[in-house]
Amino acid sequence: MAPSEDILVRAERGIQAALAHLPTWMSRFLGYRGKPAAPSPNLIVCIWGFIGAFGGLGIILATFTESQYFTSRHVPAIVASYGASAILCYGAIDVPLAQPRALIFGHFFSGLVGVIIKVIFNYSFPEDGEGFPRLMWLAACLATSIALVVMHLTKTTHPPAGATALLPCVDRNIHALGWYFLPVLLLSSALLLVSALLVNNIQRQYPKFWIAPIPPSPPVQPKDQQSSPPDPEKADSSETPRSPRLLPTEPHNFKNTQ
Repeated sequence: MAPSEDILVRAERGIQAALAHLPTWMSRFLGYRGKPAAPSPNLIVCIWGFIGAFGGLGIILATFTESQYFTSRHVPAIVASYGASAILCYGAIDVPLAQPRALIFGHFFSGLVGVIIKVIFNYSFPEDGEGFPRLMWLAACLATSIALVVMHLTKTTHPPAGATALLPCVDRNIHALGWYFLPVLLLSSALLLVSALLVNNIQRQYPKFWIAPIPPSPPVQPKDQQSSPPDPEKADSSETPRSPRLLPTEPHNFKNTQ
């Protein structure tokens, strides 16, 4: 009995089938190709990686620094861990760690862990700006360690998100945001993802998958190598002939006859 397919792989097959019915210009910028794209030359990776990182981070910075809605709430110009995400999502776009599921949920789950740890420890930064809370080191270590486990169990490992879990515990401004840090993360991830879809699909392919990689199909054996029930007649004729059985000879009488 064949093992049942992973539910994430089934969902990915459904997404790819839906993308195949979209117009070509639309499905291309959502990462769909009829067949996997060949690896890009280093020059193409450097050119489009530079353009993507510059534009993607610029969009995030412009959103949070030029909007009165965010500046009035003292949202930081950018969550620093997205600088590391830009390296993955524009430069190393083929690796599983850079795919949309890891990008969005890795940051969100890690930020959630960081905020929960911050609420549990419930410490405050000194008002004069000097020194650090006594238990900050413990909260920070716990936040990143637990985020590692959560990302591994949910298959959303995204290395830059380790810093996302750390920030609510060690950064004064993000510590003050509290639960509002989570929608900031979701918006930042969405902006980075949209810009990556636009830039990376001009001469490359991104994402390689949305939810889970689809395993390759097993190779098809040629018909002459496929197993078939043996033919009794051929089996009999193919048997090696047995050597004839030698009958025992009668012993000679060596008595002298007189």
